[in-house]
Amino acid sequence: MTPEPFDKTERSIDDPASIWVVVNKLRPLDPQDYAAPDLISVPVAYANPPILRKYASSAVVKMFAAFTDETGLEMQSQSAYRAYSVQVRVYNGWVDQLGQKGADLTSARPGYSEHQTGLAIDISAKPAECTLAACFGDTPQGKWLAKKAWKYGFILRYPEDATDITGYEYEPWHYRYVGKDLAKEMHKTKTETLEEFFGLPDAPDYK
Repeated sequence: MTPEPFDKTERSIDDPASIWVVVNKLRPLDPQDYAAPDLISVPVAYANPPILRKYASSAVVKMFAAFTDETGLEMQSQSAYRAYSVQVRVYNGWVDQLGQKGADLTSARPGYSEHQTGLAIDISAKPAECTLAACFGDTPQGKWLAKKAWKYGFILRYPEDATDITGYEYEPWHYRYVGKDLAKEMHKTKTETLEEFFGLPDAPDYK
């Protein structure tokens, strides 16, 4: 029996409350000061107390537990949900440090941030190693996530060599919850970015 083809229209990629919402430099949240619903505290180890939407939180708990069960090592949340006002502060801090051009490769402008959806989490090793750095991809935590995060409904949102598509440098610590069905389909089809999967324009820069 031939399986049903994957339905890319099953969920909205425009509705900010959808777990498939695509947010990038050409696709701001609407409204831009959107506040995610059903936010809860995530009961995992953390550097900063994490909050995520309910389904993403549950998936993170299961993923972190599976990693520890398999490896005996630990991961922790570095950063998760950011309200619009927090993203204003984070982005402005990067502008002060790197200038606007550098900040735009590192942090989303307010209203354009995946963290504002309540579906994105930055993950680090515990104890800390290569936190928020490209070398995190070479740690046991980074390697495990790259191989297995899809099983828990997460994708590596900003892959290596995809800056021209996503608009961001390689971030092996930034994982985005899209649900098991979409994560599985992207893994099966070897599609790395949401832009490519949904046939959206590349988003290297803001309009």
